[in-house]
Amino acid sequence: MADFLQHALAYVAALGAAGWALFIVLYAACCVFFLPVSPLTFGAGAAYGLGRGFLLVWCGASLGAGVSFFIGRRWLRAWVEKKLARHPRFAAIDAAVSAGGARIVLLTRLAPVFPFATLNYAYGLTRVKFRDYLLASVAGMVPGTLFFVYLGAAAGAAFKSGAEGKARTAAEWAYFAFGLLATAAVVALVGREANRELAKHEKRR
Repeated sequence: MADFLQHALAYVAALGAAGWALFIVLYAACCVFFLPVSPLTFGAGAAYGLGRGFLLVWCGASLGAGVSFFIGRRWLRAWVEKKLARHPRFAAIDAAVSAGGARIVLLTRLAPVFPFATLNYAYGLTRVKFRDYLLASVAGMVPGTLFFVYLGAAAGAAFKSGAEGKARTAAEWAYFAFGLLATAAVVALVGREANRELAKHEKRR
């Protein structure tokens, strides 16, 4: 499957501007059908660069999160409930959503305690409003998305330089390393604080 997604990404990237919309739809479909999105996330950074790659992944993940939410709430309720039976921690999050709403959704996006695709469907079973869910989700996905797209962009830049026979200077490598470490530090700190907040809500339950 990963090979298929890599080939699909190469095809989409070759389409230029028309491929941007196709990439977003492809990414969203992977979210909805529980297919691995890591190759697309890294690949977007390598193929499109940090800025455009981030926007495409962010839009695709947001679309996938929204569609999955509606499916879970309207049509696959029993199936999602069965799947969540393996995650007893969701009961605490479900209770916290009743009190915290969008804030709890944001925390679970910043500190992913469930697989992304599962959480999209799971929130369809809660009482959170779709608007609050989507706004909190798109905001909470920013740090992690930025980090993984950055990895892909750095790898893509290094590969391109090697293919062209150009050696990276020490300053350029230092720039990439600093950016990577800084982004990773922010993601780690935000995730740790989010986990602490979620733990407090679980204790109150």
